[in-house]
Amino acid sequence: MSYVLREENGFTYVDEGKGETLLLLHGLMGALSNWEKVIDEFKDRYRILIPILPIYDLPLITTGVKSLSKFVHKFVKYKGLENITLLGNSLGGHVSLIYSLAHQDRLKALVLTGSSGLYENAFGGSFPRRENYEFVREKVAYTFYDPAVATKELVDDVYATINDRNKVIRILTMAKSAIRHNMAKDLHKIKIPVGLIWGRDDKITPPEVAVEFHNLLPNSTLEWIDKCGHAAMMERPEEFNVLLGKFLETIK
Repeated sequence: MSYVLREENGFTYVDEGKGETLLLLHGLMGALSNWEKVIDEFKDRYRILIPILPIYDLPLITTGVKSLSKFVHKFVKYKGLENITLLGNSLGGHVSLIYSLAHQDRLKALVLTGSSGLYENAFGGSFPRRENYEFVREKVAYTFYDPAVATKELVDDVYATINDRNKVIRILTMAKSAIRHNMAKDLHKIKIPVGLIWGRDDKITPPEVAVEFHNLLPNSTLEWIDKCGHAAMMERPEEFNVLLGKFLETIK
């Protein structure tokens, strides 16, 4: 990734561009680089902030989606952000939803892509063959419609992560926290505009999840990207950016 990582006050983040704030949250196995094409497209007219979520750094007893939401709020307060458009993928979407419920006054809008919070079909409760590289490669490829998007570099990163005992324990703890924290009963409280941008071939948070989000969120729009899996901004960045730009125009 070609963007500068800043480190201040315990936060590590990307801060690019000027204008209204787009705050981007990555997923459980995601990274800042997942958003590179979004930065490239929008940095000329928005300020884009992407904090690294402390998935591997929280005390085990507090590792969970609520703790990540509190971390995001500390970051927002530290940077003095208001009128934010919050954008989350996968676990980052789930954290965005929890944050929205608690701090709707700071937000202008919310964008979710492949978000957890209702249902997800991820690695499951364990990594039974985490030392098997081919197994890991297949699981990473499962994230995408086109398996070729699962580059060796991406697979290597995931393989190293899940074979780090400290990290894999926190990944499993975080995943279980996300499963326990179902959002269905609370989504009606989120009144701000919500843009749902979904891969029609997402196998992790399938299309019916997007439809349920759309039905439960009172001020939402739903857009589909064909031949696209769980991380639309990585797999179909051009289409994703067009739909994101369209949504951002509607909330000006």
